[in-house]
Amino acid sequence: MSSFSDRIKIAREGKGIDINLAIQYILNCGTDSAGSCHGGSATGAFEFVKESGQIPYDTCLQYAACSDESQEGTCPHGDYTCKAINKCRTCSTFSDMGGACSEIDVYPNATIAEYGRVPGSVDAIKAELFQRGPIACGVNAEPLLEYQGGVFDDKTAGQGVNHIVSITGWGTDDTGKEFWVVRNSWGEYWGELGFFRIATGDNQLGIEDQCSWATVNTFTELNYPCYENGSNCVTTRTVTDPAVKVLASAARSATTKAALQP
Repeated sequence: MSSFSDRIKIAREGKGIDINLAIQYILNCGTDSAGSCHGGSATGAFEFVKESGQIPYDTCLQYAACSDESQEGTCPHGDYTCKAINKCRTCSTFSDMGGACSEIDVYPNATIAEYGRVPGSVDAIKAELFQRGPIACGVNAEPLLEYQGGVFDDKTAGQGVNHIVSITGWGTDDTGKEFWVVRNSWGEYWGELGFFRIATGDNQLGIEDQCSWATVNTFTELNYPCYENGSNCVTTRTVTDPAVKVLASAARSATTKAALQP
């Protein structure tokens, strides 16, 4: 979803605050292919968001790193089943409902127009990045656990994918070595402020083999205003979001065709 959030930012021409998406929604309601705490796929996550209709912004649901079948940590003590309050919620502080949590039926969200796979080659990945923005890619995370910076370059490391990251671009170092610029999800205290670099070519760590993209359909820019306790946004499913930005389908088709050119 971080690659999709980046594409929303590109669609907004970098204006406004960053839009981050509620990953917990996928853990609560996603299909097996979309993901749980024990695996999934980038393409499966994009497919789920498109088929379910939307993904909420992250203020709807805090990331708990739990899914319904999780037995680790505090997960067994929480409710991560797919129901309205586990899609978007608010918990009142100042009203008579103090401390009570309520579902929200109308909330800021984003939707996906199309999704697909990137052919496993350096040129195809560069074309997709250049035309439409960051992509989600599988990677063998084991050799990265103690990464502290620099360009990772080890052709002997395994290519068994067990993690998903976002390739955001590419560059070259002082020696002329070309690398991918990659965002990880392990925090800004890890690696290069949460990013790492890895040599292009040779499919190192499997990073060039399982890459996926999604294009932006709509995203909320002006929300339907809910009360602090959410009482006016419950059972209001007929309300239409007054300010959803839709990218022209013709423009989407043009960029799709351009990205597929060799």
